[in-house]
Amino acid sequence: MILTRRHVLAGALAAPVVLSGASRAGAAAPVRFSYQRSSTLLTLLREDRVLERRLAPLGLEVNWKQFTSVLQPMNAGSVEFHADVADAVPIFTQAAGAKLTFYATEAPSPSAEAIIVHADSPIRSVRDLKGKRVGVSRGSGCHFILAAALARDGLSFTDITPAYLEAPDGAAAFKGRSIDAWVIWDPFLSITEHQHPVRTIADATGLSGYSRYYTVNASFADERPDVVKIVFEALAEQGRWVKANPEAAAKKLAPIWGDVPPEVVRAVNQRRSYQVLPVRRDRLGDQQRIADVFLAAGLIPQKIDATSVPIWSPPS
Repeated sequence: MILTRRHVLAGALAAPVVLSGASRAGAAAPVRFSYQRSSTLLTLLREDRVLERRLAPLGLEVNWKQFTSVLQPMNAGSVEFHADVADAVPIFTQAAGAKLTFYATEAPSPSAEAIIVHADSPIRSVRDLKGKRVGVSRGSGCHFILAAALARDGLSFTDITPAYLEAPDGAAAFKGRSIDAWVIWDPFLSITEHQHPVRTIADATGLSGYSRYYTVNASFADERPDVVKIVFEALAEQGRWVKANPEAAAKKLAPIWGDVPPEVVRAVNQRRSYQVLPVRRDRLGDQQRIADVFLAAGLIPQKIDATSVPIWSPPS
């Protein structure tokens, strides 16, 4: 189910749950997870109730919340474990002062997000976007790809008319041709390629590795590193399973993603690495480059050190 803006705001304003000590009256203490449609590994863990089984012996109950816009819950800290996000999103949460700890990342998948147009469009390059209306989700990895691609071709956001649309609204706008181009990530990218003749004018190659990051509220990571370890290991196992079992993964995900054809799911899973790794501070250079581009584009209010984020690492 796609949540409405009202649901999202309600979730973002919910009071955080404190998980210190034993749960009241023997009831299981809740651990809340957010996810979105592109959260493949979290979606599969939810479908198979893997985390429910692994956290139950610790007296913890898993609650799931689906969001289309992830910035509000991340900034508000309204869940403990947040949806995996593209590399640009943490730049906005860091600039907003959100108390988040990075605990996992996926190896780069630069072809999993792209700037697309209809196949019959006269737009054939990023430079042709000048004066055009371009759909993009504000604060997403695609937001950075658009800014960086424009800068690479000597343009800026002032040269286009950005239409800030969440992915489902962007899909409708692209189908209805109320936008001239759309910057989007998988699975929406592959779904759109399957539904319409499209042309890719740029993807993240050469601009960003399109690494996805998994974050947890910093206070929870400090209090329950044992839980973070369980979630990290479950994600890594699930990622290996998806790559080793493409047909089974496609069959399982197709109905979850809205009865999309299995070949679309296979295309998504082929482009994503799903290799879950610990976050290394010395490999956050891309994050700083994204932050610098956003600052130059006026998308964040001040310069930040994107490599200074709190990091949880698996015990050696």
